This record gives sequence, structure tokens and C-alpha cells, in this order.
Amino acid sequence: MKIDRFLFCFLFHFLSIKTVAQHHLKMVVEFDNASHIATVSQELTYFNQSESTLNSIVLNDWNNAYSVKNSPLGKRFSDEFVRSFHFAPEKDRGATLDLKITTASNQNVAFFRPENFIDLVEIPLEKPLLPNQKVILNLSYKLKIPNGRFTDYGYNSKGEMNLKNWFLTPANFIKNDFVRYSNLNLDDAANALFDLDLEIKSMQNFEISSDLEFIVNDNFNNKFKGKNLLSNSVFILKKDNFESFKNDKIEVSTNLQSKKITGIQKALAVDKVVNFVSEKLGSNSQSKITVSQYDYDQNPFYGLNQLPSFLRPFPEEFIYELKFLKTYLNTYLKSNLLLDSRKDNWVFDAIQMHCLMEYMNENYPNSKMMGNLATYKLLRGYNLVSLDFNEQFSYFYLLMARKNLDQPLGDSKETYIRFNEKIALKYRAGLSLHYLESYIGKENVQKSILEFATLASKNQTNSKKFEEILKKNTAKNIDWFFETVINTRQAIDYKFKNVTKSDDKVSFELKNKTESSDVPLPVFGLKNNKVVFQEWIQPKTDSVYTLNRFDADKLVINFNNDVPEINRRNNWKSLKSFSIGNKPFKFNFLKDLENPKFNQILYVPTVGFNFYDGVIFGLEFHNRTILDRPFNFDLIPSYSSKTKSLSGSFSVAVNQFNRDSNLYNIKYGFSGSTFKYAPDANYQKVNPYVILRFRPDDFRSNERSTIVARQVFVNREKSNFLMNDSQNTFDGSYSIFDARYSFSKPEITRTFAYLTDLQVAQNFGKATAEVVYRKLYTNNRQINLRFYAGYFLYNTTNSDFFNFALDRPTDYLFDYAYLARSDTKGLLSQEYITAEGGFKSKLSNPSSNQFLAAVNGSFNVWNWVEIYGDVGLMKSKNQDARFVYDQGIRLNLVPDYFELYFPITSNNGWEIAQKNYQEKIRFVFVFNPNSLLGLFTRKWF
Repeated sequence: MKIDRFLFCFLFHFLSIKTVAQHHLKMVVEFDNASHIATVSQELTYFNQSESTLNSIVLNDWNNAYSVKNSPLGKRFSDEFVRSFHFAPEKDRGATLDLKITTASNQNVAFFRPENFIDLVEIPLEKPLLPNQKVILNLSYKLKIPNGRFTDYGYNSKGEMNLKNWFLTPANFIKNDFVRYSNLNLDDAANALFDLDLEIKSMQNFEISSDLEFIVNDNFNNKFKGKNLLSNSVFILKKDNFESFKNDKIEVSTNLQSKKITGIQKALAVDKVVNFVSEKLGSNSQSKITVSQYDYDQNPFYGLNQLPSFLRPFPEEFIYELKFLKTYLNTYLKSNLLLDSRKDNWVFDAIQMHCLMEYMNENYPNSKMMGNLATYKLLRGYNLVSLDFNEQFSYFYLLMARKNLDQPLGDSKETYIRFNEKIALKYRAGLSLHYLESYIGKENVQKSILEFATLASKNQTNSKKFEEILKKNTAKNIDWFFETVINTRQAIDYKFKNVTKSDDKVSFELKNKTESSDVPLPVFGLKNNKVVFQEWIQPKTDSVYTLNRFDADKLVINFNNDVPEINRRNNWKSLKSFSIGNKPFKFNFLKDLENPKFNQILYVPTVGFNFYDGVIFGLEFHNRTILDRPFNFDLIPSYSSKTKSLSGSFSVAVNQFNRDSNLYNIKYGFSGSTFKYAPDANYQKVNPYVILRFRPDDFRSNERSTIVARQVFVNREKSNFLMNDSQNTFDGSYSIFDARYSFSKPEITRTFAYLTDLQVAQNFGKATAEVVYRKLYTNNRQINLRFYAGYFLYNTTNSDFFNFALDRPTDYLFDYAYLARSDTKGLLSQEYITAEGGFKSKLSNPSSNQFLAAVNGSFNVWNWVEIYGDVGLMKSKNQDARFVYDQGIRLNLVPDYFELYFPITSNNGWEIAQKNYQEKIRFVFVFNPNSLLGLFTRKWF
């Protein structure tokens, strides 16, 4: 009897702990919309749910990540060239202010922010907190909400607010310690589960929506509650644009933007998606889920969202359905799975994208990447248009893999390059799970996903458990999947070797073209482009495989693209008695996606300009599809409208990518061109070269080093136009060996770069060095410094053509895209290129045949208005050294692309007061589509 009573008491106590052992937050919040400040009164009941005794507790305070420019978030913005945060005024950045913590008895509690974690709060406890004990703390603080233009989190120009992970929450506790993650704009807060009672005081002229359950509007004070939360979203809007849909499984609140979609169409799409996800992943642990436009904008359907609106290749209801599907899946997984969404991010991505692909297969099996554009006969020949919808995901992955910038799926999310984090590795994760599904069977993978999702919705778990479940549900060995596909960046690329055939048999070897571990591959036999057999093979070195032929006329590796290979162009082998190559040639106009079934040649009209050739019309033939490839060629015959003559250029290049080396790329190339360099004279240039590119192990680092070795052959025709120009009197042929080493590490807040160069020719040799430094200070002042020094090792030329130039190099290597390289008068002669001396004023005797040293500097006084100054020392043979200087105003509108220089004073005197001042103004203007594209995409790569 005593034992039964003891057991009853124990179970009662144990069950009581389990029913209440949850962190509980009670909050009252009052917003001041004029100042974008929220005053918070918060009661935190912290339960020690671990088996450890706690001497302190840690809270996430991600709003405070916006408080200083050198926070982990600010540093990430700098790495990714996000200028808006670092140039924003103080009022636009967020912060957590006036934080005060007291006990239930109103005693002050000390706290601190851990070193290097400005967005965490650690609270030492007066008494150790034993397992299954609780402590109650009262917090008061003010949240200064940031401007939403940095990350979409915060307030907008209307005063509306989008808030997520906005207040102080308990950090997750795993394996005897707190998970300490900083806000890096990755939507992966490591919160512990908590219950929440939230009251938001009356806000005049604003409406409030939340993913919490709405309780009551009491005297215009909105009250909400939620249980078992991992995060919370609140939307404060001028007009509540959220619509609510409810079925027997869950209530969905959404404000996804749509055009011409009726409420009934939305309801049907929501119901369809909710039922699909419930079938694949189980029931939602929450009674309500919010699918917001903000969440979609953070992770849009790349590909779908890039299409211009005027094309409209998909029906509006289809676009809405896919947007909702992708966002709902992401929100569902992040709300339900008790999984470290930074460390084990690949599991979230794999399940999300696998479900999305499965949804398309079940509901839209015939859909194409470009929708109804595939119905136009004129466009059917383009792989970009005719590609199956789900196949596009492998191309997004290959965009990075072909650049040698892909990363292991199993790495922690904060180490990803932005393009990998947002696009490439998301799709690669789904493709990898699809690959495994093809190998072990669809039912086994889907059963494993459902089992894991059910487990992770109730218990804290990790990716190792997902691995255990997958292995349990198949009899096949799948160690290779985790060891190679998930936890390395080894590229998969196989080709046929030593193929022999008979009437009824075919034998072959499989050659591994990369250093990857062997993974299973499907080999297909095709007859008249129809599959007659398929066999999965686990390749082994020097193994010969013999299969029944079934009259196949082609062998193909990975015909259905089940394996995420880096290269499918070498997967085909003809078995015909006579064939010219394994694949036919195909010509496409403009651009296309790579099609492994063809040898593609693309042709596109080109238009260029220089002052002497006029408008240059050309037709470019090349093999560069949207994906990079090892071998590239360009042939651009062109016609110069001004001279009525032929011109043009060509290039051939081979890229060698080293995937496991800091020397990640070696490029061997040969190029040539011929254009006018003066009104009456052409130049011809031929340039064989080798480029070695280096990077650090940290792919997110912008640090790069390059070694270039080239031999430049130039023939420069004689020009009567330049007879009186001392710097351009040289004509004839010359050859120069050029070797250079460069290092650069560009960021928004700090840029450092240097270059050394050695040139050796028959009549001269010179060595130069250049250092560039830029620094953006916290007060938004920026300093730019450049140092250049050059020295002739020997010089027996009788021309100034190869001399060091103070302000406008002759460019005898024809490296610079001058609009009018030989003009000394007129507007185009005022074009400025930062090279050699880097002076902006045109001084007398601006060249040197012995040595030149110069320092160029500028300092901004207001936004893009800068003061510049140059000083230099130069010397020519048989002459005294000269000190030179200039200074003026620089309008740095788009750095290195569009700039204006207004000289004020120099060795010429007070230039601003001299006549014809407009002729002294210098400009930088770059209109090269590839260069400009790099300006806008550098934050992604």
C-alpha cells in the first residue's frame, strides 16, 4: 500500500512537471509608431528542462543585432556588399535599450552580453537552477525597431511593421550547453520552445495580425496566445490584408500577393497544399500557421520570380499555388521540427524541396520550366523553354558547381555563400533526396520523411537521427549518400570507357572523371531515343560491366538526371556501326541552357563602339550556355560602320577546376583582336596566357589571389594622325612578356588589394607595384588610398610610347577599353582610367622613362562628394627628379564605374580659375554589361 501511494505521488509529480515544464512568457507591448520604439514589460518563467544544473540562462535578443555596424550581422552585410546598413543614419538601425531585469521579489538581476555576441543576453543566477525547477524573472526594455530596407524585418515608409524573432526569448539548450547563435539574417533563431501570452496596447490607425491565436480585443488592446512556439511573427499594418482559410487540419492566415485570383481559387489552392503537406509530413503541432509575403520574399521561388511580368508564362492561380506551397512548407518545417536549423539546415531544405518536387510530379507532371512558352513552335528548340519543371533545380545547383563555388550540404548554414544559402544548396538538397529515392525506392524515402517529421515534432533531434531512419528503412547500403553526397563537395562525373558490343551484349567500363568516391549510377540503353533497359551500377575501378543489349543503339549514364552530376555532356555513347560523334550539333540564337544531348553553338548579334571604328556590328559565335564549362570559344567577326572595314576578336580558353585546393582554377587561353587605335590605323593583338586563381578555405571570404603569365604580341600600324604626338610615334610590331601577381579582399567597410607586375621586352624591362586601401568608418567617412611605383630595369627605346604615364597611359598592351585611346583633345580625351600615376590633372611632360612613384587619395565630405589629392615623384634619364601634385573634387557616383573629377589646383596653378576649365574635367564611364552585372551580383557570390 505504501509502495502504491509512493508510486501514485511520483507519477502525479512527474506528470505535473511534464504538463507545465515549458518556458512561459507574458508580455505587454506598447508601440510608438512615430519613433518606431516598442516598450516591453515581460515576465519570463524559465523551466530547466535539461538534466544539467544551470548557473546562468541565455536569451536571444536578435533585434539588438542592428545596433552597431560591427555586429556579426553588420560584418555579414559588409562581406556581401550590402551598402544600405553601413550608410544608414543612426535612427534607421535597431537596438534593445534600457534593459532591466528583476526577480519576482523586485531585486535587480545582473546580466551581460557575451563577448562577440551583441544579440545575446546572459543572466547569471543567484542560485543554481536544478533540473525540473523554475525561475521567474521580470524584464523591461525598449525595442528600437530597424528600418525594413536592410532585411525586410522592421518598419516601412508607411510606418507598418513586420516583426519576427523580435523580443527576448530563451535560447535552446542542447548537450549541456546553450546554443549561442547570432542574428545573421538566416531565419534560424535557436529558440527553445515557449508558450506566450501577448498583449499589444491600442495602436491608432493600425491593425495587428499574428501567427498567434487571437483571444480578445479588450479596450482596443489586442491579446494573443500561443503554445509550443519556436518563433513568433507580428504584422502591424495600416490595413490588415491577411485572409484566413480553415479546414479540418489547420487555420491558415496569409497575405501572399496575387493578381486576378478570386477568394475561391485561393481557398482551393490552400486546401490542396495543406492536405498534401499533412499527408507527407503529418499533422501540424500548431492550430494556426501564417504564410506571409515577408516569408516568401525572404525565400522566393527563384526561377519563377525572375520571369518578367509581361511574359506571364504561367496562369496566375498556378503561380499563387507554388508561392504558397514553398512558403507553407518552409514555415511548417521551421515551426514543427525541433532541429537545429543552422547546423542541420540541409534536412529542412531536403524535405522542403523534395516535397515541392513531389507535388509537381503528382499535380503537374507535364509542366515545363517556362510554362506555356513551350507551346510556341518557334521556342521549342530551346532547352530553357522545353525543360521539365523539376529539372530546372539541377541547373540552379550547377550554376555554382560549375564555378567551383558549391559547398557541402552538411556544413553549417552560416558558412554558405549567399547564392548557395538561398538557391543552389536548397535545390541540391532536394535533388539529393530524389537521387536516394531513385536508388532505394520512393516508398522507403517517403516513409522515412514522415517518420522523422513525426519524431522531430515531439523531441529535439538532429540530422543523425534522419540518417538512422533512412538506413533502417532500406536493405541497401547507403553510407555513400551521407559520406559523399551530404558531407563533402565531391563532384560526380562519369563517362564510358572501352565500350564493346555484340548483337545481344554490351560491355563497358565507367571512368570516374573526378576525385569523388564511387556512388551508384543508373545506366540506360536507348533505341530510337526510347529506353529499352536500365541498370543501377556501383562503379569500381577497372571493372567491366556486361549487360543484355536489347537492340540498344545508345548507352546513356543518368538519362533521367536522377544523379546530381556536375557534367552530363559526356554521358552518351553511340552503339551504331557508323556515327559522327555521339551527339549532333545544334545552333541556337541568343542564349540557352546547356542541353547534354547536343553539341550547342550559340550565335548572337553584338554592338560595340569606339570613336575610330564608330558603331561596331558583329555576330558572335560561342559555346557559352548559362552554365560555365571547361572549354569555351568565342569568334566575333565584326564590321566597323565608320571605316567600312572588317574588325573583330576571338578567344579560346580551357578551365581546370581543382575542387580541393586553394589553387581552385587554372585557365589556359589564347585570344586576339583587331580594331582601330587611331582614325587611320589598326592594331592587331594576339595573347596566349595562363591564369592561376587562389582562394582561402573559407568560401565566404572575399579574399582572392591571382597569378597571370602572358605573352602579348602586337602589330601597330603607322598613323599619320599621330605624327606630332611624342607619346604615340612608335609603330611596328613588338612582343612583351608580362607576369603579375594580385591580391584583393574587398568589403564594404574595408578593401585592401595589391598588385606586382614584371614586363620584359627586347628594348625595355620594367617592374611595378600598386597598393589600394579603402576604409569606411562608423561615421560614414571613407578614405581611399592608392600607391603606385614603377622602375625601368633597362630601357633602350627611342620613343615615349612605353614610358610610365602620370595621367593617361598609352596602353601599349591594349588592356583598357578606351573610348578614344589616341585622342589628346576633345571630350573623349578627358576619359580617366585609374592606372600608373593616377593623376587627374594634365601636366606638362607627363611621362617618365626611368621611374615614377605616386600616391592618390580621396576623402568623402558628404555622401559621394569627395576631396581628392595626388602627389608624385618622377624622373627621366638625364633630367632631375620632379615633384608633382594635384587636388580637386571627386563625385564618386558609382565607384569604378561612373565618376567625375573637377581639378582645383596643381602644378599648373589654380586650375579652377583658368580658361576652358570644362576641358580639364575628367570622367570615368564604364558601359560593359559584364562589368555592370558583376557590380550587382557580387553580394551573391
